[in-house]
Amino acid sequence: MNTATHGTHGHEPAGLASTKGGYTLAPTTTTLVPGKTAPFTFRILGADGMPVTAYDVEHEKRLHLIVVRRDTAGFQHLHPELGADGVWSVPLTIAEAGVYRVFADFKPSGGEATTLGADLFAGGDFRPVEYGISHVAEADGYRVRLDGELMAGMPSKVTLMVTKNGRAVTDLQPYLGAYGHLVALRGGDLAYLHVHPDGEPGDGRTAAGPEVTFFAGFPTAGTYRLFLDFQHEGKVRTADFTVAIA
Repeated sequence: MNTATHGTHGHEPAGLASTKGGYTLAPTTTTLVPGKTAPFTFRILGADGMPVTAYDVEHEKRLHLIVVRRDTAGFQHLHPELGADGVWSVPLTIAEAGVYRVFADFKPSGGEATTLGADLFAGGDFRPVEYGISHVAEADGYRVRLDGELMAGMPSKVTLMVTKNGRAVTDLQPYLGAYGHLVALRGGDLAYLHVHPDGEPGDGRTAAGPEVTFFAGFPTAGTYRLFLDFQHEGKVRTADFTVAIA
């Protein structure tokens, strides 16, 4: 697997529109109930208005679905199942009220890699969360440190160091064909970047930790939220960071 940044087309950030390049993200409903698990269903419509049913497999899945509240709380990385009728479905639970953004990251067969976004609404008492700049995250007993000189408009090397109980984790497990997946969301409008690491398991040069390295292209200066998914001891954990891009 080569280094790749999904969700970008040229210099235009992705995930800001529900319709782009002839494809439309069409949720069956835009209303969620906090604390209740229910199927979330949607379709990807082509330019002819018909559901798309043929997708290329990208990183072991035909579609990646990101769900996050607009204050970037409650991040989830999900993998829906596709029905023969072109309807995607996945069980979804959101803990609290607010406006949520969903991103569908996919590559239709014969088409370009595309990321579409849409808003969902969960009624109730909404209390937004503010995040200060942080390059260190605690996740289920793991400590992850983010290093790198992050700059806008050029590839930035991002290195994440995973430790547990003060010891380097050197036996990370492949998750979706990689040792880590990194999603970046720009503050304010939630412009979307889906970045994969440099190298892949079994390529003879990529170690199974403790470092996972990415090359990310941040389109503009500003504050970004970064979410790292990694797998160890059979469980996927998510570490989150807040960084300022010069």
